[in-house]
Amino acid sequence: MKTKHILIVAALTVSLTNAKEVSLPAPAAEVVKVEAAVDGPLVQIAVLLDTSGSMSGLIEQAKTQLWKLVNEFITAKQDGKTPVVQVALYEYGKDALNSKEHWIRQIQPLTRDLDKVSEELFALTTNGGEEYCGAVIQRAAKDLAWDPNPKVYKAIFIAGNEPFTQGPIDSKQSCKDAIAKGIIVNTIHCGGEAQGIAEHWNQGALLADGKYLVIDQNQAIVHIEAPQDKEIVKLNEELNKTYINYGAAAPAAKARQVLQDGNAFDKAQSGAAVQRTLTKVSSNYFNATWDLVDASKSKDFDITKVKDADLPEEMKKMTVEERQAYLVKKTTEREEIQKKVLTLNKEREAYVASQRKESAKTDTLDTAMTKALRAQAEKKGIAWEK
Repeated sequence: MKTKHILIVAALTVSLTNAKEVSLPAPAAEVVKVEAAVDGPLVQIAVLLDTSGSMSGLIEQAKTQLWKLVNEFITAKQDGKTPVVQVALYEYGKDALNSKEHWIRQIQPLTRDLDKVSEELFALTTNGGEEYCGAVIQRAAKDLAWDPNPKVYKAIFIAGNEPFTQGPIDSKQSCKDAIAKGIIVNTIHCGGEAQGIAEHWNQGALLADGKYLVIDQNQAIVHIEAPQDKEIVKLNEELNKTYINYGAAAPAAKARQVLQDGNAFDKAQSGAAVQRTLTKVSSNYFNATWDLVDASKSKDFDITKVKDADLPEEMKKMTVEERQAYLVKKTTEREEIQKKVLTLNKEREAYVASQRKESAKTDTLDTAMTKALRAQAEKKGIAWEK
């Protein structure tokens, strides 16, 4: 299948909450539009987060576990190919949002720009509000560029703690409309199972082929530290040296990459630094809009068509042959680092499996979502290495 989507990339000045202080470059004078095609399997996931006053714990979990969610597909295959993962993000239920929009905000459309999604997660704040599940599901189902191909795994994960039926939009009808488009709706109640059932969270999932999940939004994410973790994280530094900035979007995008590394490392106790590094060595961490190594993977890429002004300083004085050789060198370096990290991760997973013990604790956001998406994606012909 081939899905085309437009990635609109602009250099932005960003103010973040709970993040390292990093100065981002000034905005570029013009917006750069790049059309990118996805050839092969596709996974589309929309995460709808309640950002009302009681949900700060949920947001903290989401900040650290984005990478783990995407990493579920590192060893997955559909028709012999690794799926491309697109993630969309909405918030709902906060007084600061527009009441005419039912207190809903689309934070990011379906995108492969995972650094931008992470940046937005770390910028989220909470306060009191009205949580309208039916309205936000309706918005996500209608507004996002869902692929019509029936082989694409398309899923909404909505998390919150108020009655599912609250608000002017019929939540049950929203779920029916979503599944009519092939979009599964998974409901995540932040609280007790019985309370969630009483407030109809289970009904939404039943109507849209999804899973009714229950989490403790205030529970700390459990990370089992493995002997391989330090080496994996250290290799992230070497990986960053393989990026070749180009174009107007590069300064802000590179700064965003560094900033999100910092955010993940600040949450190291949750395993976020390890999981982010694993994401960065996967095919789902793709930055063709500002990195020449990723851009060169396109069939239409031609280094001679890249303007001198868009090249980094170290390449401007090179001949065409030298530029090509430099690009091959950095590509090779990245591939070698990717192989090292993936080998270490296999050892790490074996160690973690041996240390993990059965626990009666309630699921956290990451475990709840991964259990559901694996079972559902398998029905679309997506298989995992045993």
